[in-house]
Amino acid sequence: MNASSLSSGRASGDGLRAALAGLLDGLPPRQAASAVDRLIANYRGTTPTDAPVLRDRSDVAAYAAYRMPATFEAVRACLDALRDAAPDWEPATHTDVGGGTGAASWAVAEAWDGAPRTAVLDWAEPALALGRELADGVFAAEWRRARIGGALRLDATDLVTVSYVLKELTEADRTALVTEAARVAQAVVIVEPGTPDGYERIIAARSLLVEAGFTVAAPCPHSGACPIEPGRDWCHFAARVSRSSLHRQVKGGSLPYEDEKFAYVAATRFPVAPAASRVTRKPQIRKGQVLLDLCGAEETGLTRETVTKRHGALYKAARDAEWGDPWPPE
Repeated sequence: MNASSLSSGRASGDGLRAALAGLLDGLPPRQAASAVDRLIANYRGTTPTDAPVLRDRSDVAAYAAYRMPATFEAVRACLDALRDAAPDWEPATHTDVGGGTGAASWAVAEAWDGAPRTAVLDWAEPALALGRELADGVFAAEWRRARIGGALRLDATDLVTVSYVLKELTEADRTALVTEAARVAQAVVIVEPGTPDGYERIIAARSLLVEAGFTVAAPCPHSGACPIEPGRDWCHFAARVSRSSLHRQVKGGSLPYEDEKFAYVAATRFPVAPAASRVTRKPQIRKGQVLLDLCGAEETGLTRETVTKRHGALYKAARDAEWGDPWPPE
C-alpha cells in the first residue's frame, strides 16, 4: 500500500504501520525472515558505509518492516522529551542524517503540526527510494544520496537527527559528524541502541555538543558530567513497539509488543528548561510505596526516592510514572 492512500495524510505511528503493511506482499515469509536475520546480524557496525548492506528492494522492504516501527518509537520518545524542554520551539527545517527509509523523519513530521522541510541523507539508494514511496502524500522530504562520514557537509538547518548511525562509523568519523551537526543546527538529537557501547557513543557525542556550546535538553537535567561511573552501568530507556507478524516470525514468541531499548541525547543552541530529574529505571511499585531511581541536578546526581501514600497526589503520580519520565510531574 502506498502511503498516499492513507486517509489521515499526516505522519503517525499508526500511519507508518499501515504504510508498511503492504511492503512484503509477494515476498515469501521465509525469505523476508531470512533477509531480516542477515541484515540485523550485519547492518550495524561491521559494514563500511561505502558498501551498503541494503542491496535491493526486497532487502529494504524486509528491513523497513522490521526496524522502522522501533526506530520511529525511539525517536518519538526523544522528540517528546525535547518538546517538553522547549515547548515554544518549532523547527522549520530538518536534516535526517543516515535516515535510510525515513523512520526518524516520520517521528519529526508527527512531533510538530507544521511538519518541517526535511532532507533525508543516506548512502543506500534502495532505502531512499522506498522511503520516498512510503512518505508520499504524508510529509514533504528531499531524499538525497550521500556518504555518511567525516567528509559529509551539511546545510544550515534547525534540527539534525542522527538515529542508529554512529556505530556504523569509525571513531574519527563519529567525531567529525557530530561536530558538523553542531556547526549547522539549532538542535541535535542523536539516538543509539540502549547497550553499554551505545551509551558510550552517546556520552562522547554529548561531550562534543556541550563543547560546541550546546545545552543538554534531555534526558539529562544538566549539561555537566554524567554521574554514572564508566563500566558499572549505562543510561538507556525503552519504547513500547507493536510487534508485526514479521517480528513474530523472526524472534518467535506471542506477545503483541516488544520494548525497544535506546540511549539518546537532545541538545540545543537556544535556552531550554530540562527536567528537574528523570526516572532512569522502571519504577518499583510496592505495597503503599513507589521506589523511583532518579538522575537529578549536577550536585545531587543519582538518587532513589521513596514516594508513599502520605505524599497524596504525588503518590498517584509516582504509580503512573514510567521509565524515562521527568520527575516531579508538572
